[in-house]
Amino acid sequence: MKVIVAGPGAFGVKHLEAMQRIEGVEVASIVGHASEPARTVAERFGVAHWTSDLAEALALPGVEAAVLATPTPMHAAQAIQCLQAGKHVQVEIPMADNLADAVRLVEMAARTGKIAMAGHTRRFNPSHQWVHRKIKASELRILQMDVQTYFFRRTNINALGERRGWTDHLLWHHACHTVDLFQYQTGETASVARAIQGPPDHELGIAMDMSVQMKVPSGAICTLSLSFNNDGPLGTSFRYICDHGTYVAHYDDLMDGEGNVIDVSKGGVSPNGIELQNREFFAAIREGREPNASVRQCLPAMRTLDRIEKSLP
Repeated sequence: MKVIVAGPGAFGVKHLEAMQRIEGVEVASIVGHASEPARTVAERFGVAHWTSDLAEALALPGVEAAVLATPTPMHAAQAIQCLQAGKHVQVEIPMADNLADAVRLVEMAARTGKIAMAGHTRRFNPSHQWVHRKIKASELRILQMDVQTYFFRRTNINALGERRGWTDHLLWHHACHTVDLFQYQTGETASVARAIQGPPDHELGIAMDMSVQMKVPSGAICTLSLSFNNDGPLGTSFRYICDHGTYVAHYDDLMDGEGNVIDVSKGGVSPNGIELQNREFFAAIREGREPNASVRQCLPAMRTLDRIEKSLP
């Protein structure tokens, strides 16, 4: 299966590393906002073609699918472009930075009949999948999720420390992970969704600190703290407080409430959530089925984000 990867930055590289471990997948082109970064990454991964033109890459012979790891403001328009070109698409989280564009993307996926998947990696991390299987087996019930998402982003830099020309967003990007995961794990849409935020940064123009509260009809609650001002360990930790035990997830790793490591590797083809996410995308294409984290399945998270945004004073 020939695929193109758009976005040669930090997360595009993670996707390329994951695809190297998946049989039957060939990266046909790297697309970047400028040719030089695309060329550098293409040479690193042995990809023969690179370009700054998404349409050019989509038109290459035999290309069936695209993986988009481009700046957030480009996600919806580029994903729609891929679908209109007759290609399956996986678009990194969030699928859009507003509800209207997310709805348009879901409608285009339905109209074209192509696979359209959002990069909601938390659904695929072995840690969260372990919890999900316990919930599906009625062995656990979530009472509360406490989540901390902390970065130091007072300048526009990516995860590799490289400067970028677009501004990240606490709500539509980083909160999106937790909003979707909470609703995915509980199997419900939030009946309460609200937030408060700190003052906007005078240079970036966005709030650098935010607190989100959610509740689903069954009674489970979620408290999410987000900051771009954190001076310390970066990333996200999830504390699941359940009726039978407490569990703390940090990306692919899981511990119980006492800090004891839980082996989540049994039965899995990979310990890497991004690889598992990509495997699901390509398997859904081959099998002609809707993938976990299709844009349709993730639309409720976008609706909740829209409600949260409207709750901000």
